[in-house]
This record gives sequence, C-alpha cells and structure tokens, in this order.
Amino acid sequence: MLIELYSVVQVAGATVLKILPISIALGIVFALLTHWSACNPGHPWWRKREIVTDVCYWFLIPLAARFVRIGLMVMGAAYIYGIQGTDDLIKFYDDGFGPLAALPLWAQALTFVVVSDFLLYWVHRGFHSASLWKYHAVHHSSEDLDWISAARFHPINIFLGTVLVDVALLLAGISPNVMLWVGPFNTASSAFVHANLSWTLGPFKYIFAGPVFHRWHHTALERGGSSNFAGTFPIWDLLFGTFYMPENKLPDAYGIDDKSFPASFGAQLLYPFRR
Repeated sequence: MLIELYSVVQVAGATVLKILPISIALGIVFALLTHWSACNPGHPWWRKREIVTDVCYWFLIPLAARFVRIGLMVMGAAYIYGIQGTDDLIKFYDDGFGPLAALPLWAQALTFVVVSDFLLYWVHRGFHSASLWKYHAVHHSSEDLDWISAARFHPINIFLGTVLVDVALLLAGISPNVMLWVGPFNTASSAFVHANLSWTLGPFKYIFAGPVFHRWHHTALERGGSSNFAGTFPIWDLLFGTFYMPENKLPDAYGIDDKSFPASFGAQLLYPFRR
C-alpha cells in the first residue's frame, strides 16, 4: 500500500514539476505580448478576477487527467488486448504497435494532433448541447479571459473529451512517446488561443486557430459563441459551417448568462450537479 501511495505522490510531483517551468515561461511571454497587443484593455493576467481559481485549475486538472489517462490505458490494454502486468504493459506501449507504430515518431505526432483536433471539434460541439452545457459552462464562465483561463475545465469535460480522445489514439497504436512533443504543444497552443491578444493571424487565420478566433467563441451565443469550435485547425469550422471572424472587429465581452455562477474552484466543480 505504501509503495502504491509513494508511486502516486511521485507521479504527482513529477507532473507539477513539468507544469511549473512551462507556466512561468507562458506567464512572462504573455505578460509582455499583452502589454503591446492586448485585445481588451484591463488588468494584467495576474491581477484578473478569480486568479486563484484559475491557478487551481491550471495545476490540478492536468494532474487528475494524467491519472485517469493512465488508468484508462491500463484497463484498455487489459480488456482489449489481454495485456497485464507492469513489464508487459511497458513493453506493449513503449513504442506503440500495429501500422501506426511503423510511422516515424514525427508522423505519429502529426497524426495524433490532426486526428485528435478533428475528434475534439465534435466533442466540443457536443458539450454545447443542452445536456452537456452545464459542464462546459465552467470553461466559458471566465469574464477576464486570458491565457491561464485555458485550463478552466470541469473534470467531466476533460475526461469525456481530451482524455478519452488521447486514450483512443494511444490504444489505436500510436506510441505514448508522442506526448513528449504533443503535451507541451497542446499546452502552449491552448494558452495562446485564450491569451488577451488582438492577433487575427491575417491570412493564416484559416490555417491555425489564434486568439481573436477563439475569443469570439467565448462571447455570447448570438455573437460568436456558437462558432469557432476547433482548438488548433480552423479547417473544421470552415468545412462544417461554424467559422466566424468578422472583419475589423474584436470581441469585447465574455462569460455566461448565469450571474449566480460561483467564483471558487470547489463551488464550480459542484455547479453542474446543483442545477
């Protein structure tokens, strides 16, 4: 029992140590960029309302997601492929398996990013439905939208979205080694699109999601809140009719209609179950 507990603490510590330097770097970079290119005037990100809540999400949600991801991968290997035992699991996942594992690691990483973004586009649209919105409303609740708002997701939203998609692709044969590249890329990309920047990316707005593109998604439904569901590649919004980027106009108000939405981390986790 003590060995298992030590392993959990060790994994948790390693995860936090990975997140911390990335967080410091992102905080410095976006503080400087926002000083010159803010989309919306206001306080710097470290003085935003509910900063403590966002910091809790930033560190605790990735930690929980990692444990759930590992658990699902272990169960998936056992029930789908009959693989059990620590050594066998490590050997099974180490370099991936099947046709996808035959690809160079960079090609596996690219496949992972593109396919996961396509799947998450539809998952994202699903969470805007009436039955799932109460979970996704947590993410849209931030009125002071900034890079650190990127991790404000209810655990149910993360587990039924990103975590399941990640596990599905890894169980399909892609090597977990791609996460060494994909993990930092996803963190930086998500922080970038939530940053308080006035960047439309010009002609590249049709290729890569940028801050203005995603900030429109965080506005009211009658403005851009029912558009721009893609996390990385706007091609999905272009293909399925949900792309919205008005010319010479910037989004300026964010949040949800529920004015009684709680401000604290714990209360927000309970919010979907109290409706």
